[in-house]
Amino acid sequence: MRLTTLFTLPRVLRHSEAIGADLPPDEAVVLDAPDPSLRVALAAAAAGDHGPAAELLAATREHAQWERRDTCVSRLARASLHHPGWLDSWLEESPENPDAVLVKADQYIYEAWQIRTAARAKHVEADQFRAFHAVLRDAVPVVSAAAELNPDDPVPWRIALTQARGIQAPRDVFDTYLAEANARDPHHEGCHVQALQYLCAKWYGSHEEMFAFAERAADQAPPGSRLHALPLQAVVEYLITDEEGPDPDPYTPRVEAAVTRAQALSESYAPGDREAAGFRNHLALVLWSMNRYEEALTAFRSIGVHATTFPWTYFGDARAEFLEARSDTRVELAMRVPFFHRPPEPPADGAAGWERELAPRSVAIASTGPTEVAHAALICGHSLRTAPAGSHHTYVEIIPDPVRGTRAALLTEDPLTSAADNFTTAEEWPALVLHRTPERSSFTLLHRGKQVADHTWETAAPAADHAEATATAAALARVYGLTDPRPVAHILRAAGDPARHQGELVAALGLPPLPAGYGGEQEILAGLPGARVLARRGFLAGMRDTMTTKDGVHPETPPPAEPHPAGWWVLSTLALLVFTAAAVYAWWTPDIGWFRSTVSSAIALYCAHRYVRALRRRPVSSSPPPAAS
Repeated sequence: MRLTTLFTLPRVLRHSEAIGADLPPDEAVVLDAPDPSLRVALAAAAAGDHGPAAELLAATREHAQWERRDTCVSRLARASLHHPGWLDSWLEESPENPDAVLVKADQYIYEAWQIRTAARAKHVEADQFRAFHAVLRDAVPVVSAAAELNPDDPVPWRIALTQARGIQAPRDVFDTYLAEANARDPHHEGCHVQALQYLCAKWYGSHEEMFAFAERAADQAPPGSRLHALPLQAVVEYLITDEEGPDPDPYTPRVEAAVTRAQALSESYAPGDREAAGFRNHLALVLWSMNRYEEALTAFRSIGVHATTFPWTYFGDARAEFLEARSDTRVELAMRVPFFHRPPEPPADGAAGWERELAPRSVAIASTGPTEVAHAALICGHSLRTAPAGSHHTYVEIIPDPVRGTRAALLTEDPLTSAADNFTTAEEWPALVLHRTPERSSFTLLHRGKQVADHTWETAAPAADHAEATATAAALARVYGLTDPRPVAHILRAAGDPARHQGELVAALGLPPLPAGYGGEQEILAGLPGARVLARRGFLAGMRDTMTTKDGVHPETPPPAEPHPAGWWVLSTLALLVFTAAAVYAWWTPDIGWFRSTVSSAIALYCAHRYVRALRRRPVSSSPPPAAS
């Protein structure tokens, strides 16, 4: 560990939670979240029904909504790789339908790249390349048919540009396809993105050619067009190259200009706007990689819950990379705030109102009674509400504390998951922690303080890998004593309706049904019969109550701390100043021995500890503390 990191660690522990506190929690972030109508079409497609997809694409064609059409076709083509039946039946029913043929054409492209993978060419096997090119050749007549069936549509030419890049088409072919796309829509973002990929250095162009193309397209774009951020995509392609460049970097002015242009474009969109998510994710990545953390935090705020696959997938799992970069931004900013200073406040009107609708709703089902949960959770660092769930189970939820405990602030994971991790330690019974947002539902199984299994369903995500789902189902079956894990594996591989699949899993495991209201309000257990509150304890108080509370008795709520009078604050402040000065003087003066210096330092630290503890216990919110039921 570097010495500077050691010195700044207290700042991180003190400020990292406050910086970016207005950002959506990790559980609320969704990758490539579709809009409501596309979500309906994807869910129906996963169930084998092509009707909503047909209606959606027909509307985009009739109203010439080419950008939206491109987005919908791409998502439906990806979905058809994992659930092909709906597209096959659609083509059998209407083989000349321009929308169905277009989705089929794009399906070929996604299938080819799935075979090739996103790895660099030197890491792709010869057999993969042969299969890759074979699928792309098969796509040619389908792409041509899509272009002929709807001559005004630029989307088939975006697919053709992608196919041309894959089959190593010569420059004149590329120029022809790009001209055809521009003739139909000169500012179509998807076509320009694919052209930029062809012109970048890792494919068939150069940095100079790529930047020139992107800047020319941005200069010609109308106000508000997302093409104003195309140079930023060129910056990302430039930054991920492995080559060593000259010093000073000749492209630095162009990088700065691209960032400035993208920031201006971002300001013209509302915070959390799904339409701006693509270039805002590129902007956040570039600013973070340039160590411009304050601007990166602003970009993350504007993104809200809408993470995108690109550009994060260049570095690994896209969602995980997004969350890691966001967390790193907060840590880096916390390191720059002096320990005793207040962290900067978030902008009053800059953050999206994600909390009311998009914050994850969480509840845990523990396989034991409420009293046993309360005894085990005395030192979990959170306030909990429990309610009986049948005769052998307990519902558990988090009660937000007006002042968060120190241990809770040090834990980066979801509060309910970290609490269950703590209160299942050394216990024989497990706890299933469930989360739900409008786009995704998930669970984490904790047993004996360890994470045994987890899984996530997303509306537009493909079915889970068979081997992964089987392994997760086997782990669930072992913990809950199921003899046949196959029904559970079937539920894990389901797609299209995350909330329904989550409820089906709970039933398949033999657990009580999800409590009424789950997925709506944040706290839902208060109205259930037998609901009780377990107020947060400090570590020592929790240990004391653990040893003194009788078995079978619910721990009582600790009495609230009495407010200190004004005289106490005056005397404490004077004592802190006096003993701190004495400690400094003792260590500074060689005539005073080490024993007295140590004693004065210990007293100063004790005074500081009491003072800080009293400050933390002062009311900071108008909300009253939770009262015991």
